[in-house]
This record gives sequence, structure tokens and C-alpha cells, in this order.
Amino acid sequence: MHATDTPHTEPLLDRVRRTAEELRLRSAEVDRGTLTPHDNYRLVREAGLLTLLVPREHGGAGLSYLDYTKVLETLAAGDGATALGFNMHNVAIGSLCETGGTGLPPGASRFRDWVFGEVVEHGRMFASATSETGSGAKLRRIQATYRTSGDGYILKGTKAFVSLAGIADHYVVAAREDGTSEADEVSHFVVSRDDPGVAFSGVWDGAALRGTQTATMTMNEVEVPRHRLFLGVEGLSLFKLVREPHWMVSGYMGAYLGIAESILRLMVRLLKDNEGRRSSPVVQAEVGRLAVELRAARALVHSAARQVDEGRGSLEANTAVHAAKYCVGELAPRLALGAVRICGSGALRTSGPLERLLREAAFCAVMPAKPDECLEYVGKSTLGFNLFDAQNFDW
Repeated sequence: MHATDTPHTEPLLDRVRRTAEELRLRSAEVDRGTLTPHDNYRLVREAGLLTLLVPREHGGAGLSYLDYTKVLETLAAGDGATALGFNMHNVAIGSLCETGGTGLPPGASRFRDWVFGEVVEHGRMFASATSETGSGAKLRRIQATYRTSGDGYILKGTKAFVSLAGIADHYVVAAREDGTSEADEVSHFVVSRDDPGVAFSGVWDGAALRGTQTATMTMNEVEVPRHRLFLGVEGLSLFKLVREPHWMVSGYMGAYLGIAESILRLMVRLLKDNEGRRSSPVVQAEVGRLAVELRAARALVHSAARQVDEGRGSLEANTAVHAAKYCVGELAPRLALGAVRICGSGALRTSGPLERLLREAAFCAVMPAKPDECLEYVGKSTLGFNLFDAQNFDW
């Protein structure tokens, strides 16, 4: 029986915790490269997690943004790398899952039904392919291009830092129309892994997060049928991002929280084996401070996610997700360094869990939107700039 056909009678969070524990047991070997991450995503598929955001009427769980954030947090507490990779599937389809089922143009409805069918009926995984070397995920600086050809499109270009490379079945690719010098209008297309002209490089040799299976993706005259134009509309991408930036900016906030939580748990576990340090009032106060910072970050992240659910696209919600992204992205590496100070050099043995978490936490401060970009947005919002004007929004 296909994984997506299996009746999941186990409560969702219990299922996520069980999957997180299975991933935790594999995480060190995947980080060392002695195990492939492919089986991690097989576990995610078999747990039925690919359909979490898909609306109930289409066979999914229909989770809210807040509930999804909590699920991602739980998964990342077991293995942050797989949680971040899994989040790319949801970044790719998340905005589509929030699109109302009524009043859509026929082309948008057909596209939506096709994507949901791929995920629910066939267990297919999606991924996002936006970033490019030199421009990151900034849509206005996209160099990948498309042109119309018959009843479809032809795409050409190179995407960097594509997670789930070779694992996902489909990739949502951002491109500008061929012949335009500046991407004031950007479109998204679904490119399939097996489409002729699609190729992936070797896995990126990063300092951590090997489990995200990140690589470069090249498209050489890739033909894409018209029904794979995102929502059936060209030039929609930048417009939608300006108004509803939460997936692009903060979709992985839950993963950051999970990584931070796993650092705190490990710190407590290591101190249990060192009663001298554990009994020190100085250490107790330091652990207390870090625990308070984590609680505060969690409250801010959950509040921002709730605001998205209650007022998606509002200035208040958009500002809240930028603030939360900044807070938790800065917290994880600070928490990791605090754990090193508290637990001592003995906890930093090569390939030990704290050493790995220290490397993983560093990435929380560099994934888009970066800390300075988050603060700039919050600053502009506070100063009264119109952040629904694309000229005031640096994407």
C-alpha cells in the first residue's frame, strides 16, 4: 500500500514525534556522509507529512500556519536538517494551500487541483528553486529566463542552493521573461526532476545540514507545459510576495525553534553528567537566562504565526514574521555558543551532537530573509513606509 494511502490513526503530533526520534538516530551519520538523507524523506513520506497543508476538502490535514510551525518545531528537535529540507516542500506549495477554492480562474483551479493530486494521490514531493549565485532569493535579480513556445514555455538558467535536489519530484522555479533586463515581473513554473534538460550537481559541500540534500540545479532549454505555470498566471510572483511574504521569509521559523530546543535539551543532558557544574549558581543562572530567551522567542514565533492565520497579508502579520525571523535566527547560534561555555570543551568532540548543532545553528542567521533585511523591514514598517509598494520592498 502506498504511504499516502495508509490510514494514520495515530495522533499527528505523536506521529511527528516518532518520526523525529527516528530521524535523530540517523542524524549524526547523515551529517558525516555515511548515510544518505534519501531515507529520511522516505520516513517523512511514510508518516503522511507531505499533505499537512493541503486543505481537507482535497484530502490533506489542512493545518494552520501556527499548527504547521509547531509540527516543524517538533520535527527539527529530532533533526534540524531534515526539518529544513521538508519545509522546502511546504514553501513550494504553502501559498497555494492558502488560496481559496472558490472564485479562482479556470487555469488557477486546474493548476491547484493538479498539485494537490500529485501530493495526496501520488505522494509526490515538491521543492523550491529560487536562489541564484550572487543574488540569493531576491526575485528582482533573477537571471533564469523563460519564453513561450507553442502551448508551453521553455526555461533556461541555473539555480543555487536547491534543497531536496534529486529527492523531490517537482521544483517550483522562479524565472523572468526572456529579453527583460530587470525582473519587475517574475513567474513561477513547476519543473519536474525527470524533465529533459534538468540536471543537478554534486551535493553542496557545506559546513552542516548535509541532510537538506542541497545542490545546484541547471535547466537547459527545459520544456514546461502550460498547465505547470503557477496558478496559470504570468508575472504574479513578486506581487504575491510583497503582499504575503511569510512563506519566503519565515516558513522555517519552526525549524529554528526545534534546533534551539535540541541545544537546550542537550545542554541539560550533558550537565546531568557533571554535578559540579550543574550545582553552580552561576551555571544555573546562565541556563535560566538561555531558557528564558528560548521561551520568549517561541512566544514571538507562535504569535507571528497566529497573526498570519488571523490576518494573512496584513502589515501587522508581515511585520510580525520579520521580527520573529530575526529573533529566532539570532537566538539559535547564541544558544549554541552559550552551551559551549556552560558545558566546556569536552562537549565539543568531533562529530559529537553539540559540535554538529553548533554548525547547524550558524545557518539560522544566514537563510533569507537575513537579519539586517528583517530589521530593515520592521524599521520601515515602524516609520510608516508603504510596504505594499514593491519599490519599498527589497525582494
